Amino acid sequence: TATQGGSGDLGVLFRYNPTTPALTTLQTFAGISNGQYPFDGLASETLPATNVSLNAKVFLEGPFNSGTGTMNNTLRTLTGGNGFPTTEPFTSAGFTIVGGGGETINPTVLATTGNNAVVDWVLLELRDKNTPATILRTKAMLLQSDGDIVDTDNSSAPAFPLGPDNYYVAVRQRNHFGVMTSAAVALSGTPVTVDFTSPAQGNFGTNAQKTIGAVRACWAGNVVRNSTIQYVGANNDRDPILVRVGSTVPTNVVTGYFAEDVNLDGNVLYVGAGNDRDPILVNVGGTTPNNTFNEQLP
Repeated sequence: TATQGGSGDLGVLFRYNPTTPALTTLQTFAGISNGQYPFDGLASETLPATNVSLNAKVFLEGPFNSGTGTMNNTLRTLTGGNGFPTTEPFTSAGFTIVGGGGETINPTVLATTGNNAVVDWVLLELRDKNTPATILRTKAMLLQSDGDIVDTDNSSAPAFPLGPDNYYVAVRQRNHFGVMTSAAVALSGTPVTVDFTSPAQGNFGTNAQKTIGAVRACWAGNVVRNSTIQYVGANNDRDPILVRVGSTVPTNVVTGYFAEDVNLDGNVLYVGAGNDRDPILVNVGGTTPNNTFNEQLP
């Protein structure tokens, strides 16, 4: 620091970039030559834009309705202790959070119906262009019925406090596999589109999403959230559903916002129509329940 006007013998004015991270010297105070009045001797500088933005879209297999081409939005109607959370659920579930966490919504956004109705929370990630396993920034967002990912006001495009650059873009959710772009995407203050519902969008890995007709959706059934979907064996995704409904009474139905609700209809069922166990069996192969497959994220 320096005294007013830089008249002290020592002092440096600098900018800190938290992304790099790095310090950039703007002015070194050298005594009386820097002036006697506030800011004398400092050169003006225009700071670069600090946000990058994108228009992202994704479908989740569980709530997807191939007849309408949209996702059901029953979860938003859940109330009470097991109702739709107004604070993001990822921090408490142990997801990696970088620079975000604790995002909240005004409950009034849950009253929206139609294509913009809230389906669930999703976690949007920007990753390093050279090392895609490195998460640079995360932000909890809202997923709408038509697949749009929007900020917590249920309308604004996602934005991150990072400088213009190339980033891998990834989306994660509570009980579906995540998905990531196959290459880093050039982002700036002008939103670009990343549409994970389109087969034209390149994905990282192999068979990263499920094809449903003319669109793609994230695989359902990662109840245990260990990046593997499996129907039998240790840490399988089927048993937690049975435990949730009561173990000894598999016909029970439990209503609420739970990870065991694979199809996101607001009810956890182990047997019967619309149960949450069958999608897991179908995704591992139906007639080959011992099969497993892995999420395609580094």
